[in-house]
Amino acid sequence: MSHIHWYPGHIAKAEKKLKELINLVDVVIEVLDARIPLSSCYPNIEKLLGEKPRVIVLNKSDLADERRIGYWKKFLEEKSGYPVILASASKSGDLSQIVNKVVELSKPRIDKLVAKGLLARPARVVVVGMPNVGKSSIINKLIKKAKTKVGAKAGVTRQQQWVRVNPKIDLLDTPGIIPLKQDDQALAHKLAMVNSVSENAYENEAVANELLKILNEKYRNNVYEYYNLEPDEELSLSGIALSRNWILSGGKPDISRCAVLVLTDFRDGRIGRFILDNSDD
Repeated sequence: MSHIHWYPGHIAKAEKKLKELINLVDVVIEVLDARIPLSSCYPNIEKLLGEKPRVIVLNKSDLADERRIGYWKKFLEEKSGYPVILASASKSGDLSQIVNKVVELSKPRIDKLVAKGLLARPARVVVVGMPNVGKSSIINKLIKKAKTKVGAKAGVTRQQQWVRVNPKIDLLDTPGIIPLKQDDQALAHKLAMVNSVSENAYENEAVANELLKILNEKYRNNVYEYYNLEPDEELSLSGIALSRNWILSGGKPDISRCAVLVLTDFRDGRIGRFILDNSDD
């Protein structure tokens, strides 16, 4: 397995920025990729979020295995103690679920302010998650019908802008990017498979090979059918390239081109709807 790495300086900067955002809010919306519900979780995320209540959104659920997504929703709710909501770009019903949970989780905090003699205010929320899990799409959903950009709050860092989602919620319009601090290379490769890692940090061929290993173990029939492979053929980049007659000079299969194809087909959901993680990972 090839090594995927990130620079410690970038990680430290991202962690500092994220903690600054977390300090401004009452509730955190944590976005995960439903295809890798564990691998897109930040290890020991409680250290970053502290005691902040959160709503976990399993995004891109329309690309995940519909037979297993319910199991993962329950698994994450039991593991974290927080509500989990399934979401995707093609669904609209998930929006009201997210809003209602944010209001519910923020109520104890707002009630404390009122008990101190302060006026009730809208809950303040930020959306966080690994790169490319769909944070921006969740933010865009929330502010789609929002009419008011509230601006800086008194006593709050002035660079941050807030959007009034509804009378009960103010959304920080800057997504919080959870730093890619991964010591587990198997998890790092899964992040690369769903495009949550900069392409400069990995080799397409290595990541595509790891992806085919997982798909061969968990979704063999889907892959063989999609690429029109014979049942006795070995699932490999070279086999897929040869089946498409992608041949380089000298008769060698075009592995590089095929690696890009497999990763793109997977990311776009053309091969099928998959979940790559196991609950015992």
